[in-house]
Amino acid sequence: MHYHWDFTFLVRYIPLLERGVVVTLAYTVGTIALGLLIGLLVGLGRLSPSKLINLPLIAYIEAFRCTPLLVQIVWFYYALPVLLGIQIPAVAAATMTLSLYTGAFYAEIFRGGIISIERGQWDAARALGLRPWQVMRKVILPQAVRRMVPPFVNQSITQLKNTSLVSTIAVPDLLYNGMQITADTYRPLEVYTIVAIIYFAMLFPSTLLAQAYERRLARGR
Repeated sequence: MHYHWDFTFLVRYIPLLERGVVVTLAYTVGTIALGLLIGLLVGLGRLSPSKLINLPLIAYIEAFRCTPLLVQIVWFYYALPVLLGIQIPAVAAATMTLSLYTGAFYAEIFRGGIISIERGQWDAARALGLRPWQVMRKVILPQAVRRMVPPFVNQSITQLKNTSLVSTIAVPDLLYNGMQITADTYRPLEVYTIVAIIYFAMLFPSTLLAQAYERRLARGR
């Protein structure tokens, strides 16, 4: 079957696609920022020897890492309001889920980066009379951050792709607006092709930058 491609009709939908891109980027940046904060707090908490602190944090991390993000979004939007007895707006449910999801991954990146620092660095810092928080802030974290950056960048790139799932609860991101255009024009092939190209245009430069940084980091070693 011969299909006649025609992208010209999409010109009148450019403003809608632009709004979708803005929403997608806003969710990406906002949930990455919240996820970093959650990840830092949880990652530092995971370093505690106390099981009372560790067990709930482990449960949180594994719950979010071992269940599909789509299931989490649907649960927070449809199931959590039943438990709380209140209606949760789609925007709030999507933001909360994406932030907690990426925070679980960031937490393990923080923890892994910190514990990768050689024991001698900790001992030397303590020998200088630094307090525990000073050891972490002045000695350990500056070294650990260098090792954390590549996985942080990769996870952040993945987060941009993950935002497309919020379309399932009618958040007007790029994919959702593409679905609206499809419903209006009955031209899914052109619409979803353009949507895919836009995602590629946003993601590919980020991937190249991440690869360039990793090569620079490797040369630095």
